[in-house]
Amino acid sequence: MRKIYLFFILLVIAKGLIAQPDRWQQRIAYNINVRMDVPLNRFSGTEKIDYWNNSPDTLTRIFFHTYWNAFQPNSMMDVRSRELGKTYLGKNRRGEDQYDWDARVKDRISKLNENEIGWQHVSSVRINGKEQKLIPHETILEVTLDKPVLPKSKISLDISFDAQVPLQVRRSGRDNAEGIRYSMSQWYPKMVEYDYQGWNANPYIAREFYGVWGDYDVTINIDKSYMVAATGVLQNANEIGYGYESPGVKIKPPAGNTISWHFTGSNIHDFVWAADPQYRHLSVKAKNGVVLNAFYKIKDASADSAWNNVLWAAERVLPYMEKRFGPYPYPQYSFIQGGDGGMEYAMATLIKGPSLGTVIHEWMHSWYQHMLGTNESLFPWMDEGFTTYAEGEITSFYNQNYATQSPYIPTSTKTFLEKQLANDKTNLPAHQKGSYDGYFDLVKSGREEPMSTHADHYNTNYAYSNAAYSKGAVFLSQLGYIVGDEVRDKILLEYYRQWRFKHPNANDFIRVAEKLSGIELQWYKEYWVNSIKTIDYAIGGVDESTGKAIVSLKRLGNMPMPVDVLVTYKDGTKEMHYIPMNLMYGAKPAEFGINRIVETEWKWTHPDYQFSLTKGVKDIKEIEIDPSQRMADVNRINNKISVPQ
Repeated sequence: MRKIYLFFILLVIAKGLIAQPDRWQQRIAYNINVRMDVPLNRFSGTEKIDYWNNSPDTLTRIFFHTYWNAFQPNSMMDVRSRELGKTYLGKNRRGEDQYDWDARVKDRISKLNENEIGWQHVSSVRINGKEQKLIPHETILEVTLDKPVLPKSKISLDISFDAQVPLQVRRSGRDNAEGIRYSMSQWYPKMVEYDYQGWNANPYIAREFYGVWGDYDVTINIDKSYMVAATGVLQNANEIGYGYESPGVKIKPPAGNTISWHFTGSNIHDFVWAADPQYRHLSVKAKNGVVLNAFYKIKDASADSAWNNVLWAAERVLPYMEKRFGPYPYPQYSFIQGGDGGMEYAMATLIKGPSLGTVIHEWMHSWYQHMLGTNESLFPWMDEGFTTYAEGEITSFYNQNYATQSPYIPTSTKTFLEKQLANDKTNLPAHQKGSYDGYFDLVKSGREEPMSTHADHYNTNYAYSNAAYSKGAVFLSQLGYIVGDEVRDKILLEYYRQWRFKHPNANDFIRVAEKLSGIELQWYKEYWVNSIKTIDYAIGGVDESTGKAIVSLKRLGNMPMPVDVLVTYKDGTKEMHYIPMNLMYGAKPAEFGINRIVETEWKWTHPDYQFSLTKGVKDIKEIEIDPSQRMADVNRINNKISVPQ
């Protein structure tokens, strides 16, 4: 009987595995121990690493990121920033000249002196006690192995390194504008990811990150006056205190001048920490058991309320986030004041302040960067764009259901929110309209590049930002127009289920969408992601034949799409004429409860199309292409006509 039961369990597991995509993943385990020298802003450390080569390839070398070497005059990041800053973008709405600076970096790196620069020096990498050959390439360290790492095998490495914390310029560093002493991101020699495309040894120029999933065991030795906030779960909370301890526990003062903070995290691909002597720590446990933390400094009397509001809002939106985008699998998440704006890390974010928009955006990166983990150098829109889309959905949900109920915001703010909600009468939800506007501005600028462009190789910061964030978000909103919003929402959940912890690419997402929608979508990826062709449909005119109106449509843009045409008659009745595009080989479900007529498919080669109505011209009040405005038509002026009464 026991054998039969075990066989049944194994069979169920096997079926579950068959349902998952079969893509191998490398695996890593870090044991990091660092000792911080606060007066010098330096630390020394060791790493013990177990690395599993689960690939079918033999590795003769490995690579590490040494990010902080970017914060030195004449580095690649410094020169690239100064070169892009020479690009003139025209005048802004105030009539001021604009240049393509990343305002956070500009030429600041070039002006750092010796005790303000950042550096990471790896002094040795040993395997089985034997030193390996090291070849530094600024922010990439190449390690030539004395013995290759065979497929399906493991190696263990011992690494010694030293680092100087840079003056805060971009994400990492010390003494940021808000006065946070240390924002410690990208602070350790980090293994470069090796995947189905090979080594992803991207130098640190400006953009995002990519890593190997694994387990982290990190000990930070620092002056006892500092509170530390970090990725993972603190293992010695009842020795440390600072709000981490269990209720009723009395903390013994440390014997020396330093405290050892011990954190662990599982199935993550990064680790961040921050430290300051004046941090405050708030904590709340959500209904699903996830512990939510906030770490911040007091600058004025409103700070406590604002950061309490962060946790109050986070606790209320988490169930909606999980319902829409999949369960959050980690035991905690921390909102940590630090960095230079907002930047996501495993189980934590560094943010300048308690803005809920930034809070939600960075937290949603836990899904698209830290669970799905797309390669942001190659597919930044799959992280930033999807996250921006999700931020809009969650923010709208929060504003409509909770924003005016918070006990931590002033009455004047509640009144403003109530008026804003009452005045939101746009067809396209206001929380997505900003992404469409950003995309339209990009098209008008003439600086658009395909979203398939490598993140560091866009010609302008402007084109990168609007493509990755705005056009990437429109990709999902517009997908709802193509397959139906409800189907799109199911696609996002299935995408999460199938591809979390597997580094999906654009085609992986498209295949999930095709299978759930029953619609072919390769054309959508090719046009929207790999080209800069635009959408522009127009109503050409209305004629009449045998008592029925004949509507003429024109495709003026070079990107074909399915088309919704809403006809409103003078008697108040409406009918939606739905025209599939021939490359879809399918049709979306009917939407909005309006009588729908499915017309003959529109061949993508044909610029003109006609269809007939059920009534004559004299009965028509109005005809409109895409009344939902989810289709990113770059010229909506020609999308609507009204028939004179």
